Amino acid sequence: MACLGVCAGEAPCVSRKFRLQACVGEARGCSLDSVSRVPYLFCMTVRAQKTSNDYGILVEPLAGEVTAYRGEHVLARTCEARVMYETRLSPVIYFPRGDILADLEPAPDRRTFCPFKGTASYSHVRIGGETLENGAWSYANAMPEGRAVDGFVAFMPGVASHIDPPGTPADPLAAGNIAGPTVDWLLREAWTAKTPEELTAALGRKLVEDGIAVSRIGILIWSLHPMIAGRHYVWTRDDDKLQSFAPSYETLESPAFRQSPLQHVADGLGGIRQKIDSNPDEFEFPIMEDLRQQGVTDYVAMPLPFSGGRINVLTLASDHPAGFTTANLGLVFECSALISRLYEVFALTTNATSLLETYLGKRTGARVLGGDIRRGDGDVIDAAILFCDLRHSTKLETDLGHNAYVGELNRFFEVTTDIVNAHDGEVLKFIGDAVLAIFPAGVGVEEACRQAVESAGEIVSRLQSPDPETGHIPLRCAIGIAFGEVTYGNVGSRERLDFTVTGHAANIAARLGDYGKIVGQDIVATADVAEGSGLPSKPLGPVDLHNVAEPVTAHAITVRGD
Repeated sequence: MACLGVCAGEAPCVSRKFRLQACVGEARGCSLDSVSRVPYLFCMTVRAQKTSNDYGILVEPLAGEVTAYRGEHVLARTCEARVMYETRLSPVIYFPRGDILADLEPAPDRRTFCPFKGTASYSHVRIGGETLENGAWSYANAMPEGRAVDGFVAFMPGVASHIDPPGTPADPLAAGNIAGPTVDWLLREAWTAKTPEELTAALGRKLVEDGIAVSRIGILIWSLHPMIAGRHYVWTRDDDKLQSFAPSYETLESPAFRQSPLQHVADGLGGIRQKIDSNPDEFEFPIMEDLRQQGVTDYVAMPLPFSGGRINVLTLASDHPAGFTTANLGLVFECSALISRLYEVFALTTNATSLLETYLGKRTGARVLGGDIRRGDGDVIDAAILFCDLRHSTKLETDLGHNAYVGELNRFFEVTTDIVNAHDGEVLKFIGDAVLAIFPAGVGVEEACRQAVESAGEIVSRLQSPDPETGHIPLRCAIGIAFGEVTYGNVGSRERLDFTVTGHAANIAARLGDYGKIVGQDIVATADVAEGSGLPSKPLGPVDLHNVAEPVTAHAITVRGD
């Protein structure tokens, strides 16, 4: 595994623009199966620690002179080339820097990280009048497993058109089967976890059981939610405790997060490993000093990419004097794709629920998620319907300007929604600058009417008297309330549905709001709603409403303070 993101089958280890290219480059480099045919000689062997799951690294010299070409131009010529074999990857040829004949221009803004070999620095390759951006990489301060290629240079695939002499060395690293407590659990039991919290704690315990010196494991999963950016699950070994955090979007803008390994990995800039006691300056993340004080000796942050491309983050910390071994990280790498998919299942359910609640409301969202997804699905119910329309909307936009107007419109929606929810109602939809809300009569007819009328009074009061410290202006609205039998469910075309309420009461509520504008009343309700609520009101008598066949007896609701 040559880079921290290759483990999941794609390459979230570097910047998004060059992600696939760089990962394949570092993983396969001057790949013997595509551009090189070089005989090899087993006379100097540098072996990584053998792992329980047969993950290994092997570096050997290549006998004789080796020349890399790009067309007719010589990229490098040496008698000291080395080939690196790594489990499940194609062999990579490394050339001594002093034997590189092409011009190498450092690319300081580009680097990737291999947990076994260290940080890879990149160079642009200039040869034959062309420049191959990020065409070569090398390790300037390799970790022990990659020490044999420290200071050597490898070329990205396609940079070298061919290598002489030809020949295909056999890969001496056989990829064995993976086994052990972690793998068995992932295949047989992990799917039974009911929550991501339960899954994270069980994963931490299994890694410890499998001999991995994990003192802390963290999983950051991004979400689709208007207020919560994601979920961060953290398990600690010593107290076997799981904590769950919900970072907000404001948290993501904080300096602490922007300078964290989580941001680095999530941005597609590569995974991170920091041996805190041996290479503290490899990455300048402030959190490393905090980890050092907590006794952490080794830290890894790796990508957990989801199928849609979003990069989540897995972090591991060790307090073992020697930190993680190749066996430790090899096992986690080999399992990371499956781990990622397990969390993706939870994320898909959570995101679906969040999106439905965001766009439809909790009650309606639950119905859709529960299977009410076909045209005609729904129920005929009794409910109080509230229709709230922002007044003077066109003039407000003209006077305030578009941006300020949108801010006030959002405040109107937020105030209305918060108050309706607080009275056990539900906002079904925003219609332009209006709100449609429902108060089902499952709690009783009088209670539904009272909830609707109290909501209307609070909405009017709060919009007319904003907190002066916020700079918001007073807003007026027109509210109509009616009660009756409505159809609560899906309507629309076969391919585009809307979950809403339809029926006589919904139409009357909207018309009563319009009538209130004419007679100068903020809240107008049908007589049965006003009387059922038990709250003060003023009879308006029978009124004729547009597109309503019979006159409707209406009441103006008295708002506290009127």
